[in-house]
Amino acid sequence: MAGGKKWRTLFFGLLLINIIAIALFVILISLPADKNELKQNSWADDEDVQFKVRTNKSDLNILINRYLENEGLTGPVDYHVILADQVELFGTVPAFGRDFKMKLTFEPEALDNGNLLLKQKSVSLGQLNLPVSYILSFIKKQYKMPNWVSIQPNEEKVYLSLKNLKLKSNVRVKAEEFNLKNDRISFILSVPK
Repeated sequence: MAGGKKWRTLFFGLLLINIIAIALFVILISLPADKNELKQNSWADDEDVQFKVRTNKSDLNILINRYLENEGLTGPVDYHVILADQVELFGTVPAFGRDFKMKLTFEPEALDNGNLLLKQKSVSLGQLNLPVSYILSFIKKQYKMPNWVSIQPNEEKVYLSLKNLKLKSNVRVKAEEFNLKNDRISFILSVPK
């Protein structure tokens, strides 16, 4: 009987090991794969998919000026935008049979609502010293701007309402960071599902 008792002890020991192994397996597969949960951004609709896009000044310069050309916004009064340490707008103003060179510089600020605010820093029009508000009023009247660009001459600001920017497939844009000095530019794209 001593051999039967040994066999029974080994059988129950093996059975106990199998029960523990199965219990551990069930516990491990029922635990979540990752403890970090995906956080939903309140800016986007529940039906939107969001992508964070990082870019640099060089690539964004190409994109901005291509947009201006494709939308026909350069028109009879030619202008283009360059992102350096500040936003620079270069253009020509026809007057008295000549074209006068114009340069405006702005300090950009990404707002909490995802739009951009450009604060006027300097302006030059040939050798003329004109008030900034006068130049911005002239630009507002003479230059063809997208409907999501609001020039505020008296405040010496330009407001870029990115939520009104029309992109294909109803994609919406929100500025997250717009630091030109350190070349850190990022946007959130919200794409409908």
